[in-house]
Formats: sequence, structure tokens, C-alpha cells
Amino acid sequence: MSAPQPDSTAVRVALWRALHVQIDEPPHVIEDEIGLRLAAPPDGWQQRPDMDSQATRLFRASIVARARFIEDLVLQQAGRGIRQYVLLGAGLDTFAQRRPEIASRMRVFEVDQPEPQAWKQQRLIELGFGIPEWLRFVPVNFEAGDTWWQRLNEAGFDRREPAVVAVAGVSMYLTRNAVDSMLHQAAELAPGSTFAMTFLLPLNLASRELQPGLQMAEKGARAGGTPFLSFFTPDEILHLAREAGFREVHHVSAADLTGRYFAGRTDGLHPPENGEEMLVATT
Repeated sequence: MSAPQPDSTAVRVALWRALHVQIDEPPHVIEDEIGLRLAAPPDGWQQRPDMDSQATRLFRASIVARARFIEDLVLQQAGRGIRQYVLLGAGLDTFAQRRPEIASRMRVFEVDQPEPQAWKQQRLIELGFGIPEWLRFVPVNFEAGDTWWQRLNEAGFDRREPAVVAVAGVSMYLTRNAVDSMLHQAAELAPGSTFAMTFLLPLNLASRELQPGLQMAEKGARAGGTPFLSFFTPDEILHLAREAGFREVHHVSAADLTGRYFAGRTDGLHPPENGEEMLVATT
């Protein structure tokens, strides 16, 4: 058997977060170089075509904006007593390692495919972070028909208690039916729970500066066997969330994120309009 390997998309996202710290002007939207340590790419990784500082600028801004928004949401909800945090498609997320003073007061559940997750656990141990009791890894083999909801319960998730559930950079790889099913499952969370999910707008709605990069990303995803399957307008995703049963639903646009995290920057860094945006829904 071959050794477990990380997901290439998760590695790319982790490297973009590190690239933000290393080449973009401060203040940094989020400071995360632990993902870089986990990935441990070969020397010269910044010269990879998908790390080009200018070509990836918009994507890099979008990645750090969504990471910061979700983290702020978790901190806000933890402050009001929420003690469960679920990351669906966790990848190389490093909240538990960067913010242990908050994470250790919660139960953090990372849901992901078994092999990349096994690789991540091994790397955390090798780097000395270890795996504390409050950090729960939940392997879910989606291709074999596993359901994240069932596996989450088996890992100690308490359905009677409210939670924060975050899904970043995943919905475009799922069918619309799968996204709808995920929304219905999340809407069954205990009252007072918050669900945050990124979604990709139809490519034809993207700004002119973003379209070449998105088309290249879509082509690469298709060639890699993980094609983009679902796109939503804000109205469509809000409608689906309401139909799923959420009490309140909100669209967080790129303009919202720009105003929150990029105002006053002198380098013009900001997430692109009509690219990847966010749904926030509460039960």
C-alpha cells in the first residue's frame, strides 16, 4: 500500500495562506505559516506556476478572507458559549494549532477523506503539535457512501448542543443534490447553531480580471478528476438554505469581506467580485 498523501488542492490553499504572510504587505488578514510547515514543499515552491505572486493575487486574497471570516465567526460564537466546531473538508486548516487558547475550550471536529487526514495526523505528530483530546479527526469516505453526519455523531458530537459548522472551498466539487442534502442536514443542528459555507458563482458572472484564472482552475480541476459541479447565484443559495429550514440566512459578498478586512490597504489587495462568496445560516 502506498503511504497516505495530502490533497493537492488543500496543499495549494495552505501555501497561498503562507504566501500572503511572506509577500503581501502588512497588516496581514490572517497569519498562517503552519500549513506551510505541514505541507513541507520542496525548496523553490514559490516559483511554482500556481504560486505566481501576481497571477494568484485575487485567489490568495479570497482564501485569506474566507479563512479570517470563518475564524472570527468561531471566536464570536465561542464567546457566547458555543463549544462545538465542525470543519467539513478540513484540509490543512490550522485553527487548532494557531489558536489553542480558544480551540482547547471547544471540541473541534475535522471531517475529511481518510487518507489525507491520516497524513495530516502523522505530520502534526512529527512537528510536535500532537493531537489533543479535544481535537477529533473524523474520516469520511464519501466515495464509499459514508455520511458525515453519522461519522460525526460516532466521534462524540452532541446533536443536542449548538455548534459552528464551516465548509470552505468544497461546494463546487459537489452535485447540487449533495449541497442541498448537506444544507438539510446542517439545518437539523441544535437551535443556536451557525452554518457557514463558501459557494462559487457561475463563471460567466465573474469579473473580467478573474475569469482567466477561474477558467484555468476549472480546467485543472477537471483534469485532476475533481471537476467543478455546482455554481450558485446568491439568490439561489439563499433560497436553498431557507427551504432547508434555517431560521436566518445571509449572503456575505466579496465587497463585505473587502470592507471588513482590506479597507485602507495601499497595495490594492482584495478578494474578487462574483467569485467565491459565502452563505451564513443559523438554526
